Amino acid sequence: MPQPLTVEGAEGPSLKSSLPALLILAVAICAGFTTMVSFGIMAESAKAELGLSDEALGAIQGVSAAVPLVLLSIPIGILVDRASRVRMLLVFSLVWTIGTFLTALAPEAWSLFGGRMMTGIGATGALTACLSLTADLCRPAERGKGLLIVTLGKSLGQAAAFSLTGWLIGYYAASGVAPLLGGLSPWRSSQLALGIGSALLVLPLFLLREPARQEVEQGGKPAMRVVFGELWSRRAFLLPLFVGQTGVVMADAAAGIWAAPIIERQFGLRPAEFSGLLGTIILVSGLAGALIGGLAADWGSKTGRRGGLLLGALIAAVVGVPAALFPLLPTATGTMLVLGLLILAGTVTGLVTSVALTVLLPNEIRGLSIGAFISVAGLIGFGIAPPLVAIVSKPLGGESALGLAQGLVGVLVSLMSVWGFWLAMRRAPDEATSRKGLDLPLR
Repeated sequence: MPQPLTVEGAEGPSLKSSLPALLILAVAICAGFTTMVSFGIMAESAKAELGLSDEALGAIQGVSAAVPLVLLSIPIGILVDRASRVRMLLVFSLVWTIGTFLTALAPEAWSLFGGRMMTGIGATGALTACLSLTADLCRPAERGKGLLIVTLGKSLGQAAAFSLTGWLIGYYAASGVAPLLGGLSPWRSSQLALGIGSALLVLPLFLLREPARQEVEQGGKPAMRVVFGELWSRRAFLLPLFVGQTGVVMADAAAGIWAAPIIERQFGLRPAEFSGLLGTIILVSGLAGALIGGLAADWGSKTGRRGGLLLGALIAAVVGVPAALFPLLPTATGTMLVLGLLILAGTVTGLVTSVALTVLLPNEIRGLSIGAFISVAGLIGFGIAPPLVAIVSKPLGGESALGLAQGLVGVLVSLMSVWGFWLAMRRAPDEATSRKGLDLPLR
């Protein structure tokens, strides 16, 4: 019988020795999520220039991310378990960078849809690879802190998508400032500048080397029918966990896409007037959420109680319910501050869920499980939630009721997430048993 390459109690890479690699991953994810989220702050400008409706805008931002996630996330997850993740990261970084350039130069809605689709494929595919790499760059007891570093990169990217993009739009809109490329409008010049910056920030990925995989069996890889069977055997735990995090993704995806248009319409502000504050709030919320989530995951894991690792996610999901009402606040500052609380809660649940998948599942099925989750979250969170907000707003008063529709949808899906995390805690597997590699027939 093959012997485990790494088992509980064996030494793996320390967080300190892996810090340079983790920082490179964090910078790459920062670039990817900046390009992916950046369109939200320029959505109103693109809508006016291309003559788009709210429904079309929701599809361009939401469905363009959902379709490739549904089709590609599981294959990507399988590749993450079996191929070089560093090479995959290089490919994904190229995809999201090309998508950013296509967004900047898109002459009509369909090519804009294609550009946003490519940035979604690149950024989310890279995240799956990064989570798997981080798990093998850290000992199990330090994975919460390791994933915290990568999550900080993601949070910084989301914040930069608002603050940096808003500043760029204001800069190129200023009198006397030439467009980055002749004839481009300010939002297009800003998108082109982000693409150039992304290409530079991902260059350190060429310095990475593929780490040894921890907690796997020697002697080969399990047959795919066995891998899917193992995943299915854990459905009592994984399904409610996916429901919990998908509810959070729905609330956060819709909020991220519609926050800027809501602020512009309800308070009459231009992006350059609020993007700096909004970006700062998102950054602080993301940093605080990553810190809280990482520490909560490691603390919960050390309690020794079944499902204790997920306690932080459950508490954060509860906080997200009232925070989802951020569009109903009477001031722009209040709206942005409560949105920050929603993002903080979502960051905590996302990080704790990531830690749970890397600690409570064997290495052989981690990538597949992460890919399956991203597929479900992509279909429902991005494909349904943003267009649903636009649809719900119609009987409530049309475009002027966008904020009310966002609040209603946000509360409903946040309540769903609370139920999912509560049930996942009750059904969580034992950590000590989960960390061992699969003792299964090999292909």
